[in-house]
Amino acid sequence: MRKALRWLLALTVLIGTLGSAATAGAATAAGPGATATTDIEDQLLAVPGMSLIQEKPYAGYRYFVLNYTQPVDHRHPDRGTFQQRITVLHKDTSRPTVFYTGGYNVSTNPGRREPTQIVDGNQVSMEYRFFTPSRPSPADWSKLDIWQAASDQHRIYTALKKIYTKNWISTGGSKGGMTATYYERFYPRDMDGVVAYVAPNDVVNDEDSAYDRFFATVGTAQCRDRLNAVQREALVRRAPLEKKYEAYAAENGYTFTTIGSLDRAYEAVVLDYVWGFWQYSLLSDCDRIPDAATATDDEIWTTVDTISGFSAYADQGLETYTPYYYQAGTQLGAPTIGFPHIEKRYIRYGYQPPRNLVPRDITMKFQPRAMRDVDSWVRHHAHHMLFVYGQNDPWGAERFRLGKGAKDSYVFTAPGLNHGANVAGLVADQKALATARILEWAGVAADAVARAKPLAAFDSRLDVRDVEREPALRP
Repeated sequence: MRKALRWLLALTVLIGTLGSAATAGAATAAGPGATATTDIEDQLLAVPGMSLIQEKPYAGYRYFVLNYTQPVDHRHPDRGTFQQRITVLHKDTSRPTVFYTGGYNVSTNPGRREPTQIVDGNQVSMEYRFFTPSRPSPADWSKLDIWQAASDQHRIYTALKKIYTKNWISTGGSKGGMTATYYERFYPRDMDGVVAYVAPNDVVNDEDSAYDRFFATVGTAQCRDRLNAVQREALVRRAPLEKKYEAYAAENGYTFTTIGSLDRAYEAVVLDYVWGFWQYSLLSDCDRIPDAATATDDEIWTTVDTISGFSAYADQGLETYTPYYYQAGTQLGAPTIGFPHIEKRYIRYGYQPPRNLVPRDITMKFQPRAMRDVDSWVRHHAHHMLFVYGQNDPWGAERFRLGKGAKDSYVFTAPGLNHGANVAGLVADQKALATARILEWAGVAADAVARAKPLAAFDSRLDVRDVEREPALRP
């Protein structure tokens, strides 16, 4: 690794000596504004199908919330359209652009993803199709697949590339990392680089032994035992805790039509507990887990609710994420794990398949070839792709891997980190190499690439995001 890094830095210094001044211009050189004659808002709204929802001020940027008209079916664009919500964090048209999606709803508040800070660039963020309000009406769910979503990104990129003419890098975390990867698979000529964070890769949906091996070794034996004991105890005390759940559901107006019953929902939440801890927490957080042998019912309830969330499998909790569960049950796949520490008499249903989490009037049929195709493409054709995983993140148990056909692509693991792993959390050599590659792909000045440091200063408002407390079995 050190040899690779020294070679890279030497090469970029040489390029800097021979390169043209066209790539010059580090963070401080660019200011807000599009061109000397045309305001950036006018340029954006001149794009056919683009309309303004709102502009929000932020120092050093222009931030726009927009609607963009998309075909419901990119294969038949004459068969209806819908409004897809996007945002633009505008720095300067002379800067590179990062194309971000989380794979779910888009935030309408200014925020900057790690690659955007690294390259000091613009950021275009896309709401994933079928997440409201970016849902066709009526909703033809057969048009929610990874190719259609990649084609949404391709149309947005094609429209905005005329404004943001410098290099583009796509990125996303978790389902967003998957989305960035699928986009690259279907439109490999669009982006100059891809940074995919904690992207699951469920190649064979029915073979999930990698997850069982992960949970048998993650963290420490003491922490695993403590978590397993609480999870088991929540099922042992099912009767009194479900009474508490009934009162909680009544107070909040929760119903359980989709999953089938409160009992099914209760078990689903409890079985998410250990997974949810490792997805969102650190090993140091084990000290906060109660001792199952002495914990009260309220303490068991509180720790399970804090980590898994008792609202997750109510109709009201599932509704927002119906598009994800639909995709998990048609293309993405979903994990199933064993619970060797829990006697069979305490488990009535096991992990709920995605079909049980989507209203029955929505037709679903699994397509086993979809993920195999993407996995094969990444192994043999990945180019300018960086995958970052967390050592203690369950979703990394089944991850993307590179084959002999991959070029200038990397898979790195951040030690001790969870589902929030990033480049900043990598070991020093890998962090420098990853940063340098992102900068190189973004087409910034060679001396900046050689320094291998983020070009934009850290901003406590733009660059810090709270961990979203979502149900564990959703990436």
